[in-house]
Amino acid sequence: MSKQPKYRQLADVLRREIEEGAYAPPNKRRLPSESELATRFDASRNTVRSGLALLVSEGLITSSQGLGYEVTRHEPFELNASRFENLNFPQHGDSYNTDVTNAGRKPHQTFRVEILPAPKDIAQRLRVEPDSRAVLRFCHRYVDNVPWSTQATYYPAWLADEAPRLAEPGDIEEGTTRYLAARGIEQVGYFDEISTRMPTPDEARLLEIGAGVPVLLWMRTGYSSERPIRCTITTFRGDLNRMNYEIGDQSVRSENGIQ
Repeated sequence: MSKQPKYRQLADVLRREIEEGAYAPPNKRRLPSESELATRFDASRNTVRSGLALLVSEGLITSSQGLGYEVTRHEPFELNASRFENLNFPQHGDSYNTDVTNAGRKPHQTFRVEILPAPKDIAQRLRVEPDSRAVLRFCHRYVDNVPWSTQATYYPAWLADEAPRLAEPGDIEEGTTRYLAARGIEQVGYFDEISTRMPTPDEARLLEIGAGVPVLLWMRTGYSSERPIRCTITTFRGDLNRMNYEIGDQSVRSENGIQ
């Protein structure tokens, strides 16, 4: 007999069923009611609720008043971070639109542009004085109409003077990296920093994140041959995203049939 508390045993059974697709869309996503689960597991309603609350905290299910519990949609988008913004790869529009469209999915994004003092950590990466003027381009991005990420890119004021479209509202259709390259300011390298944490209230609201789901933070500082030209912070939903990098000769990987 298991020594685990009964609510954990209940959660383990439901978790396994979810992973095996027992409640997979489009046929069904809703779990049985609390009373049905209480009967099935010969457990009290409080025990059932504790088990379900554990699955909510793990981001596997969500609860809505009057609608019960539903399995969270898990259709992760995989981003190749080494190809993202790489000018050597063919692109139709910016990198985000290209990657999402090529995956057979639907991209959508909204923009906000501000001129504001550079935060201290951003100023350090851009090698400018703290609180000096910077252009912030903020994107709220969706995949298949589901919130996917937010992206905040800071450009130093000197760069906005040389590339004025950076400070204009709205999309730069070809992508900012290609726009800058066309003006003789080519990104020749970047430094990535990746971390995870729980979302802030604003992040949870913008990304519609359920309880227990972390965010993945990807900070990329881009460099021309002379100095830093931008710092981008992308905040991803932890349950709907995967990242990969391609480094070095991978011919053996293809020969083995691995994509």
